[in-house]
Amino acid sequence: MNVYDFDGTIYNGDSTIDFFLYAIKRKPAMVRCLPKQLWGFVLYGIKQINKTKLKESFFSFLPAVDAEALTESFWDQNQNKIFDWYLKQQKSDDIIISASPKFLLKPICKRLGITYLIASEVDPKTGLFTGKNCSGQEKVRRLAAEYDVTYIDSFYSDSHSDLPLARIADNAFLVKKGMVSKWGGHYHHDLR
Repeated sequence: MNVYDFDGTIYNGDSTIDFFLYAIKRKPAMVRCLPKQLWGFVLYGIKQINKTKLKESFFSFLPAVDAEALTESFWDQNQNKIFDWYLKQQKSDDIIISASPKFLLKPICKRLGITYLIASEVDPKTGLFTGKNCSGQEKVRRLAAEYDVTYIDSFYSDSHSDLPLARIADNAFLVKKGMVSKWGGHYHHDLR
């Protein structure tokens, strides 16, 4: 089975930022959220809050929009940003695992026929997390908890922060601007 990160890996860009920009064009009043968002970045920068709290301050725009309705039209416009290399090798048992919100990725996974999705649980109405931010070691924990997977055939990511997943893969690949190359070293450790 193959496991893929989403943003920057099979999607050309960051879907959360793209979604925010898409939403603000349709609802310019969202600019009133900018001070809270910027303050979150300041607090994170001086290590007063963790990444989850930073993301919650960023998602403070969600109560101002109908996020679930917007995701469909967002993907109408952005589905073409899924890299061709992924579409050519896609398999029915692929797992997508991402720190992006599940409500945002669920529609595109459904469109692409991807059954297995693990992502950050964020309430689309409040912008608050209802679980842990799905990144780093948390991705390995969630993969084992949700699908009883402790070993991966091939893993693809654009970020070294996904090293915990690369370590349980027979083959790990780094993706940079749609170009796939072998991860710098062989990390396989079967955790079964």
